[in-house]
Amino acid sequence: MTTAEATPPVDLDPIRDKSDRAFLGHPKGLGFLSFVEGCERFSYYSMQTLLVLYMVKYLLLPENIGNVVGLQALQNGWYGGMQGQPLASALFGDYTALVYLTPILGGIIADRWLGRRATLIAGSIVMALGHFLMAFEGAFLFALLSLVVGVGLFKGNIATQVGELYGPKDLRRATAFQLFYIAIQVSVIAAPLVSGTLGEKLGWHYGFGCAGIVMVGGLVLYLYARPWLPEDNRPAKGTAAPREKLQRSEVPRLIVLLCLIPVLAVALLVNQEIFNAYLVWADEKFQLTFAGYTVPTSWMVTLDATTSFTLLVAVTAFWKWYSARTGREPDELGKMIIGSVFTVAGALCLVIAAATGGDGKIGLFWPVMFHILNSIGFGHTLPVSLALFTKVAPKAMAGTVVGLYYLAFFASNKIVGTVGGWYSSMDTVQFWLLHVGAATVGLVAFVILKFSLGKLLADPEAI
Repeated sequence: MTTAEATPPVDLDPIRDKSDRAFLGHPKGLGFLSFVEGCERFSYYSMQTLLVLYMVKYLLLPENIGNVVGLQALQNGWYGGMQGQPLASALFGDYTALVYLTPILGGIIADRWLGRRATLIAGSIVMALGHFLMAFEGAFLFALLSLVVGVGLFKGNIATQVGELYGPKDLRRATAFQLFYIAIQVSVIAAPLVSGTLGEKLGWHYGFGCAGIVMVGGLVLYLYARPWLPEDNRPAKGTAAPREKLQRSEVPRLIVLLCLIPVLAVALLVNQEIFNAYLVWADEKFQLTFAGYTVPTSWMVTLDATTSFTLLVAVTAFWKWYSARTGREPDELGKMIIGSVFTVAGALCLVIAAATGGDGKIGLFWPVMFHILNSIGFGHTLPVSLALFTKVAPKAMAGTVVGLYYLAFFASNKIVGTVGGWYSSMDTVQFWLLHVGAATVGLVAFVILKFSLGKLLADPEAI
């Protein structure tokens, strides 16, 4: 499953005009913000879908790698002489890890100096620049740096504006974030179909260029939408927000959340590998030719996004039905344990596919089963774990704790960058068994936390 972007709504100076129902019964600004976010996510997932395939199949080939400014020095220094697929995996891991680290700085810049609007505009410009720089082989590293900085400035500073469209008692708020999330998922589904196909069939630069054009379109739309958006939060000179103090009784809760971060990082390993070694394996071994037409490998990401979206809706509906019928449902850790069982089962499908594939092409039955089971597992893990963090977080550090939550994705992608590099030198069955082991570690850790600290996490005021 692709990672959903979620930021708790913040009420600073909310728009309270409930008469504005121009967008599906919601303020017109929600429509604009949803489409802008959709453009940004389309551009981001276009890049993430194509990146590893582009490096393995073209950029890192011996005859091309020398054209990239600074890459060979980085290869021989930071990456210890790695080549080919392991180098591509390491570069991918560092890039995607930093994407989840820089938003913390982006939030600080917005809150303390520029305000969300100016920070978001700057992020859009830098991101578009990064996509267009991908058209020049020599500027590859500068393109990655631009994208990391741009996402950091953009991410989080748009979702908070969605919350500010509603007053604190406006019941439309929850539905608004569901509509906002739909725009994200539609973009994740569309990006591989459009940019992925352009990149693989016409040329890599067409795919990256498409992502840049869509990002520019999102920026133009955001600028046009200004009259319908919330007031900016740019702080006035000489003012500072009051600071709350961390209570002693809240320290145990904070420690538990900090312990959950590395557990989540390991538990997410299977899912985060989808954009890395999994795509390389699919490109080499999957049977992707049907009726004489070879489907772009990047379409596997669309398959994953589609199953993720569909099954997340199904999982949510199931627990709503179960709760209405029985009057109870598992708590957050209980659902995360259930999710981990499905994740282990999904990873085992990859082991079976590798073990039974032989020297020929691998049919799509077991990969499809992997996406189905993994999506069910991730649907029990990502939104539930974020809800747990926001519930248990000490009031004085709520925003900081949400930023710390994303460190799990930073760590997981960094691990994926290393582990994914073992694909080309490791037996494929053993490679996916390693991922089964990681998912099992997450399962066991969640069970231990459930039985040792479950009461504290279920009732944050217990201590």
